[in-house]
Amino acid sequence: SILSVQIISVILQKIPSKQRAMKEDKVVHIIKKRIDEADNGTLFFSNSFPEFDDEYVGHILSNLVADNILHRLCRGVYLKAEETRFGLVYPPVDHIAKAIAERDNAQILPTGATALNVLGLSTQVPMNSVFLTSGSARAIKLGERTIRFKRAVPKNFAIKGTKRSLIVQALKAIGENNVTEDEYNRICALIKKYPEHETLADDLRLMPNWIRKIFVKTLNYQSNEYSLAKS
Repeated sequence: SILSVQIISVILQKIPSKQRAMKEDKVVHIIKKRIDEADNGTLFFSNSFPEFDDEYVGHILSNLVADNILHRLCRGVYLKAEETRFGLVYPPVDHIAKAIAERDNAQILPTGATALNVLGLSTQVPMNSVFLTSGSARAIKLGERTIRFKRAVPKNFAIKGTKRSLIVQALKAIGENNVTEDEYNRICALIKKYPEHETLADDLRLMPNWIRKIFVKTLNYQSNEYSLAKS
């Protein structure tokens, strides 16, 4: 009968939506379980769950913000964090910056007071942490603090030694005529601790002259193998 056909049609229409709902519930369960198992301070992005569609994951993560399970730092960046009466407990700034850079497949480099703090040359945590980036410029609020990514040209990332590039940024922040004896000694200790031989010769050629002299003098004192010390 016509009624029977209509009933069967309704049933057939409902089966896919029910299966879809069950599948969606399963995906939400998987994502929530992984977030529950993650440590506080873990960042999540829409591509943190590559087996699922990014847009769909982003929708789920947004819902988890509404459920107070995650906290949104900025568009597409979510944080699992402990919340105390003083506010959220954020992970270290450089941890957040590195995670975002990895997500964006971008290079970053702490600069200014941020470089000094990362190297331990300053105990003062900047309220405005600045990173040069090969990716997009943006600012992320962490309570009263800010992480700022400044778009930079490729030459800013030319120095390949990881610690060396940080030391160069720190010296630029201090300034040629403002380096104290204590700062000089601590920087020399860092240069000796992280000689990064593989890229030394090329990196020396890329430094401002006054910074290169510090590296050459420090490393030549440690070893006479660097021919650039006499150039």
